[in-house]
Amino acid sequence: MLIGYARTSTLEQQAGLEAQIQELKAIGCEKVWQEQTSSVSKRDALAQAIEFCREGDVFVVTKLDRLARSVRHLGELIDDLEARKVGLRVLSLGLDTTTATGKLMLNVLGSVAQFEREMMLERQREGIAKAKAEGKYKGRQPTAKAKSKAVKDLIGQGHTKRAVAAELGISERSVYRVLALSNTGAT
Repeated sequence: MLIGYARTSTLEQQAGLEAQIQELKAIGCEKVWQEQTSSVSKRDALAQAIEFCREGDVFVVTKLDRLARSVRHLGELIDDLEARKVGLRVLSLGLDTTTATGKLMLNVLGSVAQFEREMMLERQREGIAKAKAEGKYKGRQPTAKAKSKAVKDLIGQGHTKRAVAAELGISERSVYRVLALSNTGAT
C-alpha cells in the first residue's frame, strides 16, 4: 500500500498543501496524512502515518524537506521505516529506498540538504548582523503590543480571551501577556 504524508510549515501555505495531497493521490496513495506545522514542532500526523505503515508498504512524500528536519532526523525516520520493513519514496527526487541505489542517494541528498540549510542560516545571521551594524535592522514589529488598547477594550466589553485573539489576529497567549502587562502598570 502507498501511504502519503503532506506538510506545510504555516496555515498560509494552503495551496502548497493541497498540491502535495493531489500529487500523492495521483500516484496512487490510498491513505494520505496531512498537517500544517513547522518541521521542528511535534508532528502528530507524521507519527500516525508511520504508525499506520505495515510490512511491504511504501511511505511517500513529495519532497524530502516535507519529511525530515535534519540528516539525523531523516536517519531516525528511515531506521523506523526499515524496522517495519516499509520503503520510502520521495517523488521530487525519483528516490525509492526499496532499492540499494535509492538508499545511497537518500543519504547523500539528505547530507546536501542539511548543508544547504546550514549555509542559508549562516548567511541569514551574517545579513542580520550587518543590517544591525548599519542601524537598518529593527526586527519583527510586535503585533500584539500595538493592539493592546483593542485587547483591553474587547475584554472590558465581556469578550473571552479566545474571541479577542481570533478577532484581532493575535495568539491567545498574546492576549494574556497584554493583560498581565496592564495589571502591572506597564504597557
